[in-house]
Amino acid sequence: MTDHRRLGRELELFVSDPLAGAGLPIWLPAGAAARHAVEAYVHELERRAGYQHVYSPPLGKRELFELSGHLGYFADDMFPPMRLSPDDEFVLRPALCPHHALVFRARGRSYRELPLRVGELGGMYRAERSGVLGGLSRVRAISLNDAHNFCALDQVGEEVAAILALIREAHAALGVRPAGFRLSLRGPGQRYVGTDEQWRRAEDLLREALNGVDVVEAPGDAAFYGPKIDIQVADPTGRESSLATVQLDFDKPEKFDLSYTGSDGVRRRPVMVHRSLVGSMERLFAHLIEAHDGAFPPWYAPVQVTVLPVDPDDPGQAAAADRLARDAIALGLRAEVDGGGSLGSRIRDTARRRVPYVAVLGAREAADGAVALRLRDGRRLDPRPAADALALVASVVATRSAALLP
Repeated sequence: MTDHRRLGRELELFVSDPLAGAGLPIWLPAGAAARHAVEAYVHELERRAGYQHVYSPPLGKRELFELSGHLGYFADDMFPPMRLSPDDEFVLRPALCPHHALVFRARGRSYRELPLRVGELGGMYRAERSGVLGGLSRVRAISLNDAHNFCALDQVGEEVAAILALIREAHAALGVRPAGFRLSLRGPGQRYVGTDEQWRRAEDLLREALNGVDVVEAPGDAAFYGPKIDIQVADPTGRESSLATVQLDFDKPEKFDLSYTGSDGVRRRPVMVHRSLVGSMERLFAHLIEAHDGAFPPWYAPVQVTVLPVDPDDPGQAAAADRLARDAIALGLRAEVDGGGSLGSRIRDTARRRVPYVAVLGAREAADGAVALRLRDGRRLDPRPAADALALVASVVATRSAALLP
């Protein structure tokens, strides 16, 4: 069975060190490179869809989370407050939504600005018990791809449909295959904020947005502030978990007294749509490592091209290899030269590390300005001009295809 923790060690993607603490993984250079590529893609995808990105601090005053309801409904999952003085207590945030509510209310808003889409890749913290922690799938420091879309009530259906389309686009590029959709609703015996009318309206709006989609309803799994759509993924054992989510919230706009001026000049309350296209970077990569067995699609592979001179001691081959790697980097590719050990051992090492493209050059290729490409799946391409080989790789990367050839 593929285990992302084992592959994470073997591929040097991340490490969990007891000295850092349980549930606090450290991303190593290879894992960080793959993560950065995914983050940049999601950021640009959101930007093109009208999202405005912000930065907000990973902690806030105790009063912020009392107002949001997190301390009243979520305290058991939060780290204890940090007291700097009797009147100054700070809390590591368990969610980004309170800060994004402050973004909305930073100034007056008009109906012309709606939907206002506020996005951030931000840190949040959960005081998970040590017994449930594991690799990247359950951590205490979470890097969440998050956004809060503020819209008028009559915009909610269209906004949720647009979010679901964006989720499908992101998942297709990443190679994520959803296992199903779940509509998480209120359930008996649990505490929720908001009125019955707000909940009925929110649940009806999500059902309408899911019209035609095969969905499983899950009473009792809603957030304390509203119902949600969870997009499920399955690990190699078939066990499902939530990755992306869309949640409706009538409560926080009221708690934070958020308003916009309507076309008639009357102040109105917006609806807050919580959404994440890919969830946290930690849980996302736990899934991606297992789903791809560490062989990521070329566009977010940690190293996309490894250049192997047949005889690294030959000055001509060494210079040609360095030049090829520099040209690859100039094209925006992640490339390296490996000149240590026999050619066979170096080829085996690139296979172990799941490098998509291996560029081999000997004395003839170095003299001709050519290179022979070996693909991760075992295919070999005839020698060709180095510029053509790099253009081929760059074209595959640009399309964000899972295939190794156009």
